[in-house]
This record gives sequence, structure tokens and C-alpha cells, in this order.
Amino acid sequence: MDGERSPGRRGRVALGPAEDTGPVAALARRLWELKRAAGDPSYARMRDELGALASKSALSAAARGRHLPSWETTWEFARVLAVGVLGQDETSARLEWRSHWEKAREPEAPEPSPRRRWAAYGLAATVAVVLVVALALVFGGAFRTEVPAGAGDVSEFVADVTVPDGTPVPAGSTFVKTWELRNAGSVGWIGRYLKRSGSFGGPDECVTPDRVPIPYTAPGEHVRISVEVRAPSSPGHCQVYWKMADSEGHLLLPDARAVFFSVRIVP
Repeated sequence: MDGERSPGRRGRVALGPAEDTGPVAALARRLWELKRAAGDPSYARMRDELGALASKSALSAAARGRHLPSWETTWEFARVLAVGVLGQDETSARLEWRSHWEKAREPEAPEPSPRRRWAAYGLAATVAVVLVVALALVFGGAFRTEVPAGAGDVSEFVADVTVPDGTPVPAGSTFVKTWELRNAGSVGWIGRYLKRSGSFGGPDECVTPDRVPIPYTAPGEHVRISVEVRAPSSPGHCQVYWKMADSEGHLLLPDARAVFFSVRIVP
């Protein structure tokens, strides 16, 4: 599908997937169909009104299928439409779209010929034997499994306790945003903070502290974290992202999704 013009829309025609073949095009087709199901909003509206933290060009390219979009762009595309517009559960939607993205990221390799397949098996067996012998010589037969750095340190988002996404906030007012997280790992949280790690909105954006403390949280426990926010003086949109860091500002869970608040600034 090369594209089509929506009724009543002017300007450039938004392009969909050029071809319906291949894993990347299949992901783009799903994104395009999601956009249609959500009322086919423009990419500018997805960014400016619905709060997608991605550029118009990145959102548009994700639905064209010529190149694999990043996971962050894919999720922002899906989040604002599947969750924000269609009302789907965020956790379920995130798992579903991560699965679609992973399939597009790792296309199936072509089936090797029987001769190459058996040659690969023989090479793999030889490498395995050499590796076992080398490890036996180094460790004297005692093998250990090293735990990767950061293993067991897991944060799980539970709820927006106050100021749900899309809440209208009077310009120039002050409000308190509170999140609830769960320590879903095996490492206690000691001396940690939520660090402001990005924002989206107008130049007169929300004012917050650079970081807010996280109370000590044992594995399995829930914790509530609050930040005081001063809204900008003019109407618009404000979205601020936060990630967990230590007392020196080093990110502790760099691959984890940030928590954020997203509000509409009204007169």
C-alpha cells in the first residue's frame, strides 16, 4: 500500500508500507493498521497532542516499512494509539508490540544446504571440544557461572497514583506527581533517586527538581515516589521522563523504560 488521503485532510499524503512482504514491512503494516483503528491521526497530532516522544519523520518512517524503527519509536507509536486512544492495557500492549518488533528485528535465516549444514555441525562440535578442554586446563575441571553486572536488579511500574496522563493542569499552577513502583528483583534499593532524563513540550516547559529520592525498598516491596511540578505559564503540553540513578547520578537500569508524567496545560 503506497498511501491514501483521509477524508478532510489536506497536505502531503501519509505513506503506508510500500510492500506487504518481509518482517519489517509486516511490522509497519501492523503499525499502519493500528493508526487506522485509532482514527488515523496525523503524525503531528500523535506527537504534539497525544504525547509520542518521537519526531514526525520517525513515526512516519516506522509505518512505511523501508527500515526497522528503533524499539523506542515503535513503542511510542503504539503507546499513544493502543493505550492512549484505544484504551488497551499498557503492560499487555507493551508485551505484544515488543514481540512484533523482535520478530521484525530477527528475520529467519535461509535454510542452508545439507552439505553446509553438516559442515556447520562438524565445526561447532570441534569448537565445543576445544573449549571444554581449554576450560578444564584453566580451571582444573571446576566450572563457575558468572552473574552479569546488574543481574537481579529489576524495577516494575505499578501505577500513576496522582495526575494520570492527559490531566488538564492550569498554566502556572503547582501539582505533585506520584508514581508507585515495585522492586521486582533481588537487590535492595538503597540511596537511589529518580533522575530527570528528558522532556517534551514547549520551550516554557514544566519545572521540576533534577532528582527526587527513592525511599529504601526491599526486594518485593512497593514504593511511592513524588515530585513537585510547576506548570508552564502558557497553554500547551508537558511531558517529563525520569530514570533510576545512584547518588552520583549514574543510571542503574539504563535499559528499563522511564517513568514519566504527561499533562495538558490549560488557561
